[in-house]
Amino acid sequence: MGPILRILIGDDHSVVRRGLKNILEEAPDIRVTGEARDAHETLNMVRRQNWDLVVLDLTMPGKSGLEVLKEIKEERPRLPVLILSVHSEDQYAVRVLKAGASGYLTKEMAPEQLMQAVRRVLSGRKYVSPSLAEKLALNLESPSDRPPHELLSDREYQVLCLIASGKAAKEIASELSLSVKTVSTYRSRILEKMRLKNNAELIHYAISHGLVD
Repeated sequence: MGPILRILIGDDHSVVRRGLKNILEEAPDIRVTGEARDAHETLNMVRRQNWDLVVLDLTMPGKSGLEVLKEIKEERPRLPVLILSVHSEDQYAVRVLKAGASGYLTKEMAPEQLMQAVRRVLSGRKYVSPSLAEKLALNLESPSDRPPHELLSDREYQVLCLIASGKAAKEIASELSLSVKTVSTYRSRILEKMRLKNNAELIHYAISHGLVD
């Protein structure tokens, strides 16, 4: 057997971490040697130790998984990160792959799919489902051919999804560690870029494009 592969799991739910660990450690050459409960812990563990792979939840306390991913890739550009999310591929997959993730899985995946993704990523390749590969191909089209939400910045897109899920400005500000005024500024930019008039139109757009669960 080759060297033991060291994996760090970043997820705020202990049940999820335990489940992932049980699945991954069925392989004799894989050990989950680190677990982090939030963005801060994840980044500290990435900085302090060497890892072969980070399995990262997209929604965690402190910072979003997308922000954590970007920081990891800035500091450890060769460290592969596999994103695990409750959100469908339609919502975040293209964005996280463009930000440097090695793969994207929803938490509805089968254990066999997780192991397949981990093996592929550990071998230095990207893991994408057939439907996601098609989305990535479409993303190469000119901006005029892409839907308006894909032209938003990552932060604007986060705010869009939170507004569409029914959260008030104060809740969004708390979740993203922003001021209410800043959230309001993002909302104005989103409406302008997407040529929408109000939250009702924004919510209708998000639902019709599958951006909210």
